[in-house]
Amino acid sequence: MNKKIKSLAVFLTVAIMTILSSCEKDEDVVPKPVINGLELGIDNSHVAYIGADLHIEAEIVAEGKIDKITVEIHQEEGSSDEIVVEYDEYAGLKNTTFHKHIDIPETTTIGTYHCHITVSDMEGYQTTVEEEIEIQELEDTTPPELTISSAPTSGQTFAGGETISISGHAVDNITLGGILIALVYEPDNIADADVTGDNSQVIVMLHDHDFGDDPDEYDFTAIIAVGAANDNNTTSAPIQGDNVWKSGNYYILVKSKDAMENWAISNHYPIIIKL
Repeated sequence: MNKKIKSLAVFLTVAIMTILSSCEKDEDVVPKPVINGLELGIDNSHVAYIGADLHIEAEIVAEGKIDKITVEIHQEEGSSDEIVVEYDEYAGLKNTTFHKHIDIPETTTIGTYHCHITVSDMEGYQTTVEEEIEIQELEDTTPPELTISSAPTSGQTFAGGETISISGHAVDNITLGGILIALVYEPDNIADADVTGDNSQVIVMLHDHDFGDDPDEYDFTAIIAVGAANDNNTTSAPIQGDNVWKSGNYYILVKSKDAMENWAISNHYPIIIKL
């Protein structure tokens, strides 16, 4: 083989190896986190109210695994108002439904704000989405009204696999902010105010903040089977640990709030579970 051919062969070999190496490196690169379906405010209204909270929800995918999620709300200029909240309970997940309610302090100035949602992953990558919201003042001290149209009879017994259900209607004078229907184990002695979607002791039958095109009223039906593996929370979770199914006395509680955190709370609907 003459020198020119030999040199060309060496050149081609090096070039091919470089290309292959580059492709391998490209395949190893972890993509940045992705934020989809961002909702801000009730029914994605992009409106929050002073003294109430801002509903935030998004679908997050992070191949490099989530490290933390940061929410920052501020005005571009003319105000020192700034709200920054950091969440680390999603650490280690590759995908999740991010659903939070950010308190808007009583001292906040009305106006147009920028809301930044930043997802940082464990590979050091970040993704930020930004949208405008309006923070407004709302005077409202009237809670929603709850009407229960169908519920178990008092003390009705349910065995494993049987379905528990309750139906009704919620209406507010301005706009609903959320509804929660929970199954509570009576011996736990949980105050009605502490029955929340985040309380690990209750079994969530329904938890919703999306009321469609008519946000001032909502027809609801909550259903769960005794012994079900997962609840019906906004993000479904396993029924285990503190809220594991037990034989004994339970009751169903229905709660609804408006945008100003005025709450309507139903009577207790007692039932008995026998496993």
